[in-house]
Amino acid sequence: MPGTIDRRLAELGIELPEPTRPKVAKILPTMVVDRLMFVSGMTPQWNGELRYIGKLGREFSLAEGQAAARLCTLNILAQARAALDGDLDRIARVVNVKGYVNATADFTAIPDVVNGASELLIEIFGEAGFHTRTAMGNVVMPFDVALEVDAVLEVRI
Repeated sequence: MPGTIDRRLAELGIELPEPTRPKVAKILPTMVVDRLMFVSGMTPQWNGELRYIGKLGREFSLAEGQAAARLCTLNILAQARAALDGDLDRIARVVNVKGYVNATADFTAIPDVVNGASELLIEIFGEAGFHTRTAMGNVVMPFDVALEVDAVLEVRI
């Protein structure tokens, strides 16, 4: 029987990608310490296929950057679901989000891009989706992806 969050995803017409292992980095996708789940930086990929290769302000517009942020966030949720034995209802709240945006020097709408991640989490989790956040512009990103997002989630043990 699907949980509350799975029903909410279905209502919103949102499908999660398959969680994938890091291609190069020797890291864990998630780690739970006490009641906090740390989710490693996720790139905009769908079932392992990288998307949004390039810079905001050159290859991509603000709206495309927000879509890339949403896709990163879907990968965060896919990793969390896998780590929580398929039960996203164990997420009590979103604590922190960090967004790293691959942008040209004159592209300053970095927080607006990362809003794509924040707004999705609030849309899915409601009040529990509100979080603290950092949004940074970067000169270069791994694989030249447009964005990377990581998160800290409070989980029910």
